[in-house]
This record gives sequence, C-alpha cells and structure tokens, in this order.
Amino acid sequence: MAALLYIKVNEKDNVAIAVNDIKAGTVLMQGIVAGQDIPQAHKVALNDIPAGKEIIRYGVIIGYAINDIKIGDWINETMLDLPVPPPVDEMSYATNLVKDLPEPPVRTWEGYANPNGGYAGTRNILGINTTVQCATSVVNVAVERMKRELLPKYPNVDDIVPINHAYGCGVAINAPESKIPIRTLRNVAKHPNFGGELMVVGLGCEKFTVEMLLDEADRTSDNVVILQDLKGFAAMIDELMKMADKKLAKLNERRRVNLSLSDLMIGMQCGGSDAFSGITANPAAGYASDMLVHGGATVLFSEVTEVRDSVHLIGERCIDEVVCKKLADEMKWYDRYLENGEVDRSANPTPGNKKGGLSNIVEKAMGSIAKSGTSPIVEVLSPAEQPSKKGLIFAATPASDIVCGPCQLASGIGLQVFMTGRGTPYGLALAPVIKVCSRNDMKDMWSDLIDVNAGLIASGDATIPEVGTELFNRIIDVASGRMKSQAEKYRLHNDFCLFNPALIT
Repeated sequence: MAALLYIKVNEKDNVAIAVNDIKAGTVLMQGIVAGQDIPQAHKVALNDIPAGKEIIRYGVIIGYAINDIKIGDWINETMLDLPVPPPVDEMSYATNLVKDLPEPPVRTWEGYANPNGGYAGTRNILGINTTVQCATSVVNVAVERMKRELLPKYPNVDDIVPINHAYGCGVAINAPESKIPIRTLRNVAKHPNFGGELMVVGLGCEKFTVEMLLDEADRTSDNVVILQDLKGFAAMIDELMKMADKKLAKLNERRRVNLSLSDLMIGMQCGGSDAFSGITANPAAGYASDMLVHGGATVLFSEVTEVRDSVHLIGERCIDEVVCKKLADEMKWYDRYLENGEVDRSANPTPGNKKGGLSNIVEKAMGSIAKSGTSPIVEVLSPAEQPSKKGLIFAATPASDIVCGPCQLASGIGLQVFMTGRGTPYGLALAPVIKVCSRNDMKDMWSDLIDVNAGLIASGDATIPEVGTELFNRIIDVASGRMKSQAEKYRLHNDFCLFNPALIT
C-alpha cells in the first residue's frame, strides 16, 4: 500500500495536512502538485483560494487568505486573517445529544474509597498544604527528611507532596477574583488522593489565613502548624515530623477496593499541540472519554481559549439551558479578562504550535475539542470548582498547561490524560498523568516518555476506536495502581501554579 501523503478531515475542506514532509513537485493527487516544500503537519491548498476567501479545515472557516493562494501551495500562519469569534449569547443547546456511546470493556476499577465521600483516590499521598509561599523553604526541608526517615516505615503510602504556591501574601485578598486562588487551595486540601488527612503549614502573619483555607471543624492542632508559634528552625522541623508521622500511620491503613467507574474522575488536557493533535491524539482521547462516561465515570475537559472558537458546537451538546448559559458566562468572563490585558484569544498559539502546522487559535480550537468526544455535557464549572454531577463536564480554566492542571486537581481529578504533538515532559505530583502523542515521530523521539502512540492513526496502522480503547485500558490500569505512567515513573512534576486573576499589591 502506498504511503499516505496527506489527510483531509472534512469533505468541505479546501486544505489538507501533510502526513510527512512533502518535497516541491510531489504529485499529491490528480491535478495537485506541491508548489513548495511543505513541512510535516502543515497545510496544502487543494484548490485556488483568492485573497479574502475562506480557508476551511474541519469543515469550518479557520481564516481568510491575506493574498492569493494557488492550488498546491503551502499555507502557514502568515497567510491567514483571523475570523470573528462566534457569539455566545444565543447559542443553541441540547440539539446534539449523542446517546449511542461506545461500550467500555470494563465498568469497575480499584481505587481508594474517599472517607469524605465523593470521588475515590487513585493514589495514597500525604499532602502538606501551605497558606503562604513564605513557608515553602521550611516545608521543603522537612519533606526531604520525611521521605528519608519516615516514608520507608509506611509502605502503603505512595508519596509526600508539599503544595507550594505563590499565593498567600502581597495580594489583595478581598478582591472579587481572589475567590479563584482561594477556592483552588481549599479544594486541593481535600483532594481524594490525600485520604481525608489534612496537614497545613502557615507562617502566622499572612493574608490568606488558616481560617480561609479550612472549615472550622478542621482547624485543630492535629492538622495545623504555625511556624511563628515555634521557637526556632529545629522546633519547626520537629513539629512537622511529628505531625507527618501520625498522618502517615493513618494513611498506611488505606487499601484499594473494587469500585464502580462512577467513583472515578479524570481530566483531559492537551499541550504542545500540532496539526495532528486534532485528528489522532485528541479524537482517540475523545473515544476513551465516551467509553468512560458511558461506564459512569466523570470526565473534565478544559482550556477556555481552545474552546472559544468552537463554543457553538459545545453549546449544542449542553443538556439544558442552564448548562449552556453557564458556558456562555464563562466565555464572556474570559473575553473580558483577555481584553483587560489588551490581548485576545489569538495570543494563545505558541511558536511550537505554529511550527507543528497550527496556523491560528481557530484551527487549534477545532482540534482541541475533539478530546471531549461526543457525550452530552452535563455541567460547566468555573475555575477550580468541584462538580455536582457525573458525566462529561467542561471545567473552564486557562489553556496554560501548568495552570490548567492545578485547576483540574482542585475539581478533584484522580488522573489526567495529556495529549501532545510537539512533546512536553509535563507531569503532576498529586495525580498520575498519561501522555498520548499525535505522531509516530514523537513516539520515536521520546519513546520512554510517551504512554500511548496515536500517531498510528495518521499512518493508517490503527483506527481511532483501537487507540481509544487502548487508552481506556491504560487509564483503568494506571488509576488502579497496576501500572505507572511514564511521567509518574520518572517523577516529572511541574510546579503547582495557581490561576490568580486578582490583584497583587
């Protein structure tokens, strides 16, 4: 069988994607010859496109030609004008509610029951929460000693993780949008992977107080250490060691049990995307998502700027007017947020995205939403909110990988699936991350960092359902502790970066 030269996604498209580098003069199909060298994943014109006319991919207008484009020409990010984003105030809803979802291979997994109720844990971790960045240095020293002296005594505990962050002081703590970082830290403190054990370290003079972090019943000497109340560094370390020892002893009693998929929540995210992401990795993740939802699990997908230009398609999948209105409100909030910073959603694509063939945010968004599959959307969350329903949920977060991750953790995910085309060693300390690549070349380059290769779809060696099913099975195995993801194996943990749209004083 001849090697596939290009991929055309939709019959309406007037561009196709190069499967590999294409040399100038290559005959792509009858009547179409490559006019220039076309890099892998970049677009080639399938017909003449006059200046001002639409450039169509995924069956939608991704931009308008700035100058005349000839059939067979290479189309890149310098050649398109950005279209106006779709309006959000009069979106249709509940017009595309798919019920015929793929059957999951299994409907159970092995996790840690949550003593607080709600979603179960995928790991058994002692989380040490801080109220302010000023406590970080002491906490880090203590954690090093804990891992060396205490953790070996408790073989059923997976890790000790400090929740260090840049919030807590030097901030306008009563600013309206301070609710976002505060909500994030409050929700993370009770993450399912922490097994109901609270350990909080404060300095003592910060604006973000223990009272803001914890409910009254949890503000006890068993859970909280205030460094300014202790006489010197040695006393601080001793106090933290004693508290951690007690918490670890309790966590060591946790055991995995057989649970329904309804007790599992995972997050979907993509980063370092390329033009293959929307036709291989993200659709495979979407297929796995549909399986999970059909089996009773909850799946979050996020990244507002990577939904904004396809929001009308997301709206059609909202189950009712309430969900659709919340979606519109979140889009409008983010539009204002960007406008206040004197930018718009076009600030999103990175140089790597463009090198990987993504010309603009519209093209990126159309590929990004594929990771949500086809399931109805039952709820929309503000950043770091926790869900009240089970099923497919849009969690409105920034698209930034290192900010989206903590927001999804605050919502309660026990595992994240991360799609990439260009490659990133991204990982989370609080939950395992499964990495899915969009190209065979990426798998070959980073064979020991990629968990699932969706590039086989582009080369014709696998189908979306086949890779999606492989990913579903990997999710269940990693969530159940039978496997570690590659990022988890190498302990690749990004910093815990809060989304803080409020003022810094």
